[in-house]
Amino acid sequence: MEVRRQDIHNSDIPLVCRACEARHGGVCGALTAEQLTELNKHSFRHRLETGAEVIGQGETIVNYSNIMRGVVKLTKVMADGRQQIVGLQFAPDFLGRPFLEESAITAEAATESEVCNFPRNVLDRLVRKTPELEHKLHRQALKELDEARDWMLTLGRKTAQEKVASFLYLIATHIDPESVDMSSFDLPLSRADIADFLGLTIETVSRQFTKLRKENVIRIENNRHVTVPDMDRLMRFAGND
Repeated sequence: MEVRRQDIHNSDIPLVCRACEARHGGVCGALTAEQLTELNKHSFRHRLETGAEVIGQGETIVNYSNIMRGVVKLTKVMADGRQQIVGLQFAPDFLGRPFLEESAITAEAATESEVCNFPRNVLDRLVRKTPELEHKLHRQALKELDEARDWMLTLGRKTAQEKVASFLYLIATHIDPESVDMSSFDLPLSRADIADFLGLTIETVSRQFTKLRKENVIRIENNRHVTVPDMDRLMRFAGND
């Protein structure tokens, strides 16, 4: 934590950026103090209620965002109205596709969230001038590609129990980047959304939660709060190496 915040008292960096997790763990970490000041002039933070849309599929991209807290759900919609959750993003992920004019997905707050928005044209200009920023965005794109491939394996080859355990492990290890305790968290998705994300029925998801609870892999309170007594055991149930 101290390493990520080693410039927290640098007076050249805008005050709002100094302790920002996206500044230290996300793409903004590639910017100089001068560039952060320029970006900060155009940026604004926005709180999102659960279910609020960040951008809709097919909409013109005007702003990009850094996720400051919460979970954002990414969805693809077919022409006949059928839809599929295709990904989740967490703090301090960057939300958007540089140089893409139209959004290919719908992004929606799965939980109460906060994002830092900035104009697309401002960041695109900084990308052209800052190789390290371009590299960071490239690395995030490759990270998302690797995660998508791993999720293809989960959906295509894992059992229902392994799928549910994989989902729980994903949430435990990503939902709160500032927390050192990954063993306790609230589920960011409803049972219906979890089923959609995993390609299972709601009944199957509920049965697997019950089995994992009976095996003492997880504990559940109020149907939403999950505690994991042993993260390594959860990882084994997920079929991970």
